[in-house]
Amino acid sequence: MATPTSATSTPITVAYGDGIGPEIMAATLRILKEAGARLEIETIDVGEKVYLSGNTSGIAASSWDSLRRTKVFLKAPITTPQGGGYKSLNVTTRKMLGLYANIRPCVSYHPFVRTRHPNMDVVIVRENEEDLYAGIEYQTTPEETQALKVITRPGSEKIVRYAFEYARQYNRKKVTCFTKDNILKMTDGLFHKIFDEIGPEYPEIEREHWIVDIGAAKLADTPEAFDVVVMPNLYGDVLSDVAAQIAGSVGLAGSSNIGDHAAMFEAIHGSAPRRAGQNLANPSGLLQGAVLMLVHIGQIDIAERVQNAWLRTIEDGIHTYDIYVEGQSKQKVGTKEFADAVIARLGKMPEKLKAVHYSPKPTAAPVKRATRPAPKKDLVGVDVYVEWPAKNAAELAAKISQVNGDGLALEMIANRGMKVWPDGSPETFCTDSFRCRFIGSATTPENILALLGRVVKLGLEIAMTENLRNYDGKAGFTLAQGQ
Repeated sequence: MATPTSATSTPITVAYGDGIGPEIMAATLRILKEAGARLEIETIDVGEKVYLSGNTSGIAASSWDSLRRTKVFLKAPITTPQGGGYKSLNVTTRKMLGLYANIRPCVSYHPFVRTRHPNMDVVIVRENEEDLYAGIEYQTTPEETQALKVITRPGSEKIVRYAFEYARQYNRKKVTCFTKDNILKMTDGLFHKIFDEIGPEYPEIEREHWIVDIGAAKLADTPEAFDVVVMPNLYGDVLSDVAAQIAGSVGLAGSSNIGDHAAMFEAIHGSAPRRAGQNLANPSGLLQGAVLMLVHIGQIDIAERVQNAWLRTIEDGIHTYDIYVEGQSKQKVGTKEFADAVIARLGKMPEKLKAVHYSPKPTAAPVKRATRPAPKKDLVGVDVYVEWPAKNAAELAAKISQVNGDGLALEMIANRGMKVWPDGSPETFCTDSFRCRFIGSATTPENILALLGRVVKLGLEIAMTENLRNYDGKAGFTLAQGQ
């Protein structure tokens, strides 16, 4: 990594993206060049054009070579075609390069950008690789689809520790965790548990946990109550946009995606194809991402120069259409003219907004994960999902109970997570997908395979199965609602 005063140029990979992407990238790179950024730029094509050429990943294999070589990616927004088969390039890039931490600063620029929260300064730390963004989905029956929520101990440990390290390095006072572990007791429960395990290692930093729904309400109403907020992927995606918008505008927010070996920087907004080619788009979000990139690669002198010029531009009332307010802003400008205004203010400092002064990020010592003894695993049963168009749980129970044997017996049938047999409620609405739980003692894989064979011989269609295990005597599965 270059030092703040080094004249060494840093190789980066740039993608101009789709929609407004080419316009805001051109404006951003022009500002960086005029500010003296020391960059060697490699350009790659990603996004809609690549998708429509027949590449469902949205990125060519040769482009990965550039990303692995430079390890720094400045990316404009892209368009993912709607319809089956196309995977999000953002998600793919984050997971391929191990970019596990998504950092989204959400700051208000009162009184120059309209906001109800003039003192807002919140950093959202979003886990980037797991949760529902694993993208593992199935259609199990004609009437039911499922998505698998993936939360792992190593993934959670990495993002929680990153949040505390970020708070320590940037003199933040508090880290808050959002989960929904009152309902998702195993997945979100693991994330919360790891937050509670790691937090005490940082005694100088206050820590707290909120259930995500009331936490989101508090964030929207009183964001000044929060400092750094860490959460699983989906909650982080939704609430970082909410936080950016209530701070002033999603169009003003950039983000960094950080991994052990590479990093990606971008705006948090989309490609806005309806605004493309009109010289209207606000380049600020991508520019903010580029400032985060400059700090990351050690060019903090240029980062300060760009950010302070941008703050002065905002302060002077030179605004694009999305943040322009009649009587408050002074001049409505287009994309190119906004870049010109920032360039004209390079070397100037804001007079009312707080000027930025970055310091080199300290290098954290490598963190060694504690070695954990392998848990004792006991196979205790199997959940068999069957398609049952008749939708009558009692009739299904009478039929599928015939396969009991080898110590395995039908314990419960659930539909959409709700127990419907035994003693189900007649008011419960059912679809055609039923989960039949068989529990037994001394269960073996062979016993389960034999049971599944008996289910098939009954003429029942198996949609999917999940083995049930205890870990150190504790159930590795949840009860159905009402069980």
